[in-house]
Amino acid sequence: MLRQALLLLHLLAAMAWMGGMFFAYFCLRPSAAEVLEPPKRLPLWLATLGRFLRYMSVAVVLILASGLGMLLPAGFQAAPAGWHLMFALGLVMAGVYAYIHLALLPRLRAHCAASTWPAAAQVLNAIRKLVALNLALGVIVVVAAVSAR
Repeated sequence: MLRQALLLLHLLAAMAWMGGMFFAYFCLRPSAAEVLEPPKRLPLWLATLGRFLRYMSVAVVLILASGLGMLLPAGFQAAPAGWHLMFALGLVMAGVYAYIHLALLPRLRAHCAASTWPAAAQVLNAIRKLVALNLALGVIVVVAAVSAR
């Protein structure tokens, strides 16, 4: 019963994180660039990322805790290689998330507050690249999960 609860939390949090990154990268980003000028687009991104990253703080903790909670009873040596890959990539993804949330988002906030739009755009571009990286790593994690079954 505990394993099913951990798996459910793990999957729900992963779906929120991956789905949010997919939406931001493939839907919001091109739409905002098409419709809004940088002085409007960059504050929209700041507000959106601020909300999304707060929710993902909970999701990332749930993913790591539930993943570890499912891995430990099996034991590291007995766990399939796919589980090790998932855990390692999950830690990398969490690190990328933390860098975006704790380092880049405050820079974006400061540049938006100062209306330094070119600098804000550079920070947002760095965030965009890291989101693409995390989205790609997330796909690899899903493939690892399927192959570990």
